[in-house]
Amino acid sequence: MTRARSLFAATLATTTILGGIAAISAQSGQTQTAPLQSILAGKKFTPPIKGIADVEYTKPITKRDKNMVVTKITVKNISNAPIPRLTIDETWFSKDNQLVTGGKGFINGLLQPGEVKTIEIQTPYDAKMNANSWNFSHANGAVKPHQVKTLEDPNAAKKEPAAKTASAKKR
Repeated sequence: MTRARSLFAATLATTTILGGIAAISAQSGQTQTAPLQSILAGKKFTPPIKGIADVEYTKPITKRDKNMVVTKITVKNISNAPIPRLTIDETWFSKDNQLVTGGKGFINGLLQPGEVKTIEIQTPYDAKMNANSWNFSHANGAVKPHQVKTLEDPNAAKKEPAAKTASAKKR
């Protein structure tokens, strides 16, 4: 008799649990959720360049500011894809070509194709500083730099010609 009672209690408990699960799943099926949308849906996305990237840069401007040497380099992305975290390592040498010190400057984020930005490199001043060199790189590879005299930013606002004065008009 005890076995029959135990079997009956186990069957009742299992039925109750499974019935509860079925009721819960039936309720959740009744509510409708909005379909998930991609974050990039409808947006144009160009993946960052991998491998060698091409940039143009102007002659670096180096000035001493108290106990720091500040070098500013203007760069332009001439590759067909964005460059991730463009970095320039500056190394300073003494007169006898011994390594003295160095600094690093970078663009945090992406440098889009055709975009022009300025990178600032700060290096502690040392009296032995004589000559320097720059090494360009990015997060996914190397950079091939091309020095130019000037850079034009295609996104910069273009100046309109000055308006004619009233005296220049014919009567």
